[in-house]
Amino acid sequence: QVQLVESGGGLVQAGGSLRLSCAASGRTFSSYVGWFRQAPGKEREFVAAIRRTGSNTYVADSVKGRFTISRDIPKNTVYLQMNSLKPEDTAVYYCAAGASSALYYAVEGYNYWGHGTQVTVSS
Repeated sequence: QVQLVESGGGLVQAGGSLRLSCAASGRTFSSYVGWFRQAPGKEREFVAAIRRTGSNTYVADSVKGRFTISRDIPKNTVYLQMNSLKPEDTAVYYCAAGASSALYYAVEGYNYWGHGTQVTVSS
C-alpha cells in the first residue's frame, strides 16, 4: 500500500505562486506520480506527471510554462511549483501514484490517490 498526503494549498491572488507537496509513505511508489485537479462541477483533469526515476516529465498544455513538477527521491516527495496562477486554476489538487508510461495522463491509470488540497486563486 502507498499513502499519499498533499500539502501546500491555500488562497493566493492572481499572478501569485504556490508549491504543492506530495509525500508518500508505505511501499515506495514506482513508475509515474501525477498531479490532477478538479474544479466544482468539472471532471478531474491531468496537470502534470513525473517518472520516479529518469527525467521524464509531462505537463498539461493549460499550465505549460507556469507549472513545474519535480521530485526528491530520498524524501519520497513530489512537488508541483505553480507560478503565474490564474483564477481558472482554482480547484482541488490531487496527487496520484502508480501509473505506467502509457497512462500517465489518465485518471484510470493510477492506483493510489491522496485526499487533495484546495487551491483558490482570487482575481
